[in-house]
Formats: sequence, C-alpha cells, structure tokens
Amino acid sequence: MTQTAPREAPPGRRPGPRGGPWGTLVAIAFGVMMVALDGTIVAVANPAIGADLDASLAELQWVTHGYLLGLAVFLITAGKLGDRYGHRRVFMVGVVGFTLTSVAIALSSAVVPLVAFRILQGVFGATIAPAAMGLLRSSFPPDKLGRAFGMFGSLIGGATAAGPIVGGILVSAFSWHAAFLINIPVGLAALGLGVWLLGPNRPTDTSSRMDLPGIALLSVAIFALVWALVEAPVKGWAHAETLTVLAVALAFGTVFVLWERKAEAPLLPLGIFRSAPISIGVVLMVLMALGLMGSLFFITFYLQGVLGLTPLQAGLQLLPLTAMMAICATPAGRLIDTVGTRVPTVGGLVSASVALFMLSRLTPDTGVVYTSVGFVLLGVGLSMVMTGATAAILTSAPVSLAGVASGMQQAAMQLGGSLGTAVLGAVLSVRVAATLPGHFGDAGLELPQGEGLAALQSAVAQGSAVVPEGASDAVAQAVTRASHLAFMDGLFLAFSVAAAVMAGAAVLSLFMKPAAKEEGAEGGAAPEPAVHL
Repeated sequence: MTQTAPREAPPGRRPGPRGGPWGTLVAIAFGVMMVALDGTIVAVANPAIGADLDASLAELQWVTHGYLLGLAVFLITAGKLGDRYGHRRVFMVGVVGFTLTSVAIALSSAVVPLVAFRILQGVFGATIAPAAMGLLRSSFPPDKLGRAFGMFGSLIGGATAAGPIVGGILVSAFSWHAAFLINIPVGLAALGLGVWLLGPNRPTDTSSRMDLPGIALLSVAIFALVWALVEAPVKGWAHAETLTVLAVALAFGTVFVLWERKAEAPLLPLGIFRSAPISIGVVLMVLMALGLMGSLFFITFYLQGVLGLTPLQAGLQLLPLTAMMAICATPAGRLIDTVGTRVPTVGGLVSASVALFMLSRLTPDTGVVYTSVGFVLLGVGLSMVMTGATAAILTSAPVSLAGVASGMQQAAMQLGGSLGTAVLGAVLSVRVAATLPGHFGDAGLELPQGEGLAALQSAVAQGSAVVPEGASDAVAQAVTRASHLAFMDGLFLAFSVAAAVMAGAAVLSLFMKPAAKEEGAEGGAAPEPAVHL
C-alpha cells in the first residue's frame, strides 16, 4: 500500500544557534570530516606503514579495507539505531569511540592489531555518518535540503580527498602514527560542538523494534562480500575459499531479503527500492566510490613509487582533486535545488569518465599540467555525483527512515570503495604479471623464480622496483625502468576499466527523474514522500 505521513516541521526556527539548521551543520562538520579523512589518509601513509611494520600489499590493502569493512557492515544498523534512539545520541557515542580507537591504532606495533583497531574504528565511524545525515534531514526545510546535502558533500568530499595532503604533511613531518593521532583534537572539537550546538535528542521512529535477525543476516552478508573482494585478488577468484565466501554472502543476502519481506519491523523496508531515485542513487554511490577510492589508492603508488615524490609532494600533487571536491559540492547542491538531480549527476559522471581516461594514459614522464587537469575533472565530477546521488536517496525517503536511508547511502559508498581497490587492484596485478616478463626480457634481465617472482610482482604492483643487492648502476636503472613500465601497463588497464564504468553509470543516471518541487509555505512542512510498502 501507499503511506503518506506528515513531515515533521524542521526545528530550526528557535532563536540562537543551538538546534538550528546551520548550527547543526557546524556541529556535525568535525565528526563527518574525521570519518571521511580516515578513509583516505592512509593512502599516503600506506608506504610508511608497510616499511615500518614490514607489511605486504595484501596487508596494506587490509589497513584500508578493514576500516571500510567496519563501516560497511554497521552503517545501516547504525542508521536504524539513530532513527530509534535519536541521532544526536548516536552521533556523540560515535565521536567518542572513533577518537579512542584512533589512539589505539597509532599505538599499534604490528599489522594484525592495527587492522583490528581499524575495523573497530570503522564501526564507530558508521555511527557518525548516518546520524549526521539524519540530523540534517530533520533540521533543514525542504527547499534548502539540496543546499544542505551539497554542504555535507563538500565536507565528505573535501575531507576524503584532503586525506592524502594531510597524511603527506603528517607522515613527512613526524611518522605514520601522526596520521591517526590527529583525530584527538578533531574528535574533541566535534564533541564540544555537539554538546553546544545540537538540539535535544529526538528519535524519529520510536514505535519500531530492532530487527535483530535482519541485522545479523545483513552483517554476515556484507562482511563475507567485502572479505571476498579483499582476498580474491590474492588467492584468486576461482580459489575454493573465495567461492565459498562469495556463496556465504549470496546465501545470507538471499535469506535477508526473504526475512525482510515478512518481518513486522524490518531493518530495511524493501519497498523503499520501488523509488527509482533511491535505487539508481544507491548504484551510483557504489560506482562513484569505485572510481574515487580505486583511483586514489593506485595513483598514490604512481606518484611515490614511479615519480619518486615524497608523501608531502604526493599530497600536494593531488591538490587539484582535493580542492575541487571541497569546492564543487556546495554549488552542485544549489543547482540540484533548481533543476533536480539528473543534470548535475550526468554531467559529473561524464567529467569523471573523461578524467579517468586521461589518467589511464599516464607515463613515467607525464608532466604536472596533464595530471592536474585530470585531477580537476575527477574532483568536479565525483563531487557532483556524490551530491546528486545523496540528494536522490535522502529526499526520496521518509523522515522516519532518514537514518536507514543514510546508512544505505553510506554503505553503498563504502562497498564501492572496497570494490574499487579490490577489483581495480586485481586488474592491475594481473596485467603486471602478464607484462613484467616481456619488459624484463626487453631489458636483457632475468626474472627470479618461485617466491622471488611473487615478491617482485607484489612490489611492482605497488609502483616499486626490487633491485638485486650489489647490482651495478646500469642494472639498477634497467630493473627500475622495466618494473615501472609493467606498473604503468597495469595502471592503464585499471583506469580504463574505471573510465568505462563511469561512462556506463552516466547512461544509467539518465533514468533519474528530476526531483519534484515541494509546495508549501516558505520553510514550512511538506508532505513526506510516498513510499510503497
């Protein structure tokens, strides 16, 4: 049936900043930026972590994937907790937990505990993002929601893309530990602003119960899927363990869907996907994150490994990308308020596709101007897609499900990030393994055998070269050149795939209907969007 519920009047008209829409935005800013920053700050810190803790490429991927795993598994559940118990309360708990786990990560002296704390950090991060979005949705009037989501997108996009710069500065000046200790002052600022500016805790869905079977089924399904995406490039997509874990993900996902169809209080009402903007928006969030996280992960290896830049120099080289992601989301939000979500989203995906195509043509001798143009186009495009897809999902969901819808949007983004680094990493590694013998042969070099070859391929896939001990300068240069050419072959194929994915997403986004204008008095309440249940 179709239910239409009255939307709660935004509580933003009381005098003073506390509880008002812009005060709410300021209050959540530091928490949101802290979560987004930690998703990419390790991109520059990864080489230093690997050298200090003697980590392999697979282990370094888990430093990234562990965080994304914790986020992806818990996001929808955290959104439900915010709807049920109040987004303010959940937000504050998340900020405290995130700050404490950041300290634990910085104090880690081995890869295993570091990854474990990264997963826990992701869980606490999952409580922050949906709660922040739920606070925005219930605080801003309908005619300013696009602008609010644009500002929110600027916070996430700017912090996500600023990670490499901040990481580069901290790693260069201190060590990789500082990339996580920076969360102490940021977390304290988020906590203080939350106490000062956020209004009273107001649950939006007090009548529902927690769907414990649904939570368990969805958590196992997402965990198994992300695990398979991380391990498949190492063990092989046809390996028995990979196929088994994928089967577990499929089985639990199927049972989850069947359970949600009959549950009295479902964790994720499946009727929400009958809304085309929501369904398409979720898919676009996955694809957008695939392009962003995948490109950031491997472009850092290019900048540091192939071009020989320091962490700080690599971060500065990415400045055009970081600046565009921070700047463009807010104008995109204003544009969405005027013309709807389709036009900005299509334009953003086209821009991102062109940018990734350009970056696939990088060489060891590419100049700064060319890469900067590619980064500008990528930053502009991805910021518009992030804002457009977020607005499509959140404005099409009822206020009572704002937390769940936000959790779904964020989970799609984190799953896309894991998909990007895993799938593009697999493409790159396969291509490196295929072309490395030819480049070594052309240079008159012999490849090692057995474990030595596997170690060499792993190093080359990170943009590095393994020079034999005692080798002459001529041999060292030949090994380095051959290794970098093989890496560039892999980068070309991986980024070409990403560009094709963005182009396909642009076609899909053409089916997004422009957001309907909501009638009503200025800033007044409007009907809640209809949801078919």
